[in-house]
Amino acid sequence: MDAQETKTAKFSIPSIIAPIAAVASFATGAFWGLLLAVTAIVFGLLGVILSFSSRKRGGVLSTLSLLAGFVGIIAGVIKAIMWVVSSGSTVG
Repeated sequence: MDAQETKTAKFSIPSIIAPIAAVASFATGAFWGLLLAVTAIVFGLLGVILSFSSRKRGGVLSTLSLLAGFVGIIAGVIKAIMWVVSSGSTVG
């Protein structure tokens, strides 16, 4: 008898890092939020590319992380604008 070896698909490292960076981008300030949002986008893209392999999972998770990364960039820009506006009003 031939013993068939079944391999289960595993999540790729980028598909795990991307949502963590995306969530963390909302919990930090403007600079770190933007940096983590860009990290989420980069690792999200890598996760989507790697998910095309039959041995890797995480395509949906990576895609959601891409969307959250873009929202994180918008939130970081808004935080930066709010910081500039609030610090500018106390200078004058």
